[in-house]
Amino acid sequence: MKLRFRLIHRGERGSTFYCVDSETGQRFSLKTKDRDAAEQMVLHRNQALRQPTLNLQIAKAYLAGTDSGVATRTWQNALDALVETKHGATKERWVRAAKDKALDGIRNKTIIETQAESLLQAIKSGTVSTNVHLRKLHNFCVAMNWLPWPLIPKRLWPEIQYRPKRAITLEEHRRIVEREQNPERRDFYELCWHLGGSQTDIANLEAEQIDWKNRVIGYTRKKTGSLAFVHFGNDIESVLRRRPGSGFLFPYLQGIRPGDRATEFKQRCDGLEIHGVTLHSYRYAWAERARKAGYPERFAQEALGHNSKAIHRAYAKRAQVTLPSLEQYERDSAAENIIPLAQQSGSAIPEQGQPSRTVPIKTAGNA
Repeated sequence: MKLRFRLIHRGERGSTFYCVDSETGQRFSLKTKDRDAAEQMVLHRNQALRQPTLNLQIAKAYLAGTDSGVATRTWQNALDALVETKHGATKERWVRAAKDKALDGIRNKTIIETQAESLLQAIKSGTVSTNVHLRKLHNFCVAMNWLPWPLIPKRLWPEIQYRPKRAITLEEHRRIVEREQNPERRDFYELCWHLGGSQTDIANLEAEQIDWKNRVIGYTRKKTGSLAFVHFGNDIESVLRRRPGSGFLFPYLQGIRPGDRATEFKQRCDGLEIHGVTLHSYRYAWAERARKAGYPERFAQEALGHNSKAIHRAYAKRAQVTLPSLEQYERDSAAENIIPLAQQSGSAIPEQGQPSRTVPIKTAGNA
């Protein structure tokens, strides 16, 4: 193995000895005129570099017995392997994440030779998305035994700090709808407000998913595959009546990318000087409205297509709720014949005269 540091001495006997770095060409004084001392200093410098390198080579030799690619596998190879495990919209997000310029510093580095500082530098130079996806990539490599141990312990990863998210207000929604000249986009924003669905789910709604007899819309969520059921009233019906009677309700919006729909919405918000909202803000707005109105949480979960109460509560955490007194609530319940929530949750079978929530769902398998 070629030694990186070598000893030189310039001038006459008794002059100071110097150490030269053969890689950078840098020369610096050892501040001694004793040859034996100078040689020991250079020897120690070379050994300090040689030992970690030697240890790494020994580790590679052992790991190569079970994994032949350990000496050459790079982070780009790991990214490609991870992307291939994903499907649908999740795969599209990972394809975009793999192109993150913040990863260029480690992209072609061998995984086994990477130091934690390189990952931290990538996170520092990137965005929130870089932190999220690099953390998952690192954990993927550990799970695949491509890393013998975590480079960064779980509790030491930089905290993920998302930008504040908020719901769109009724006044903001009305301003957007009133200014929108395109009927399809206007109806799309109206359904986002009334249904609280994600932009992709609303854009992919089909006329065949509407049960007019029972006044129910049912669809399968693109992201999670869970079912969402919404019983609609007159406001939603008036919007649905304006849409096509068969096929997609929004033919143009269904055929464009989600990013393009988001860009069009942002352009309209910028024109009205509305800031801090996206199409996903309609989902927050629906959850907050439901909570403020006292809508049972399990019904809201079903309408939003959430399987977790924690997710629904995260959407509705900003809702301003005014709680009535128990005395007033008891009087109102008796006067309006409200079924207590505990009794509602005890039976999932609708009583006679109530509309059924059963609706034919069109999935990818029978589309």
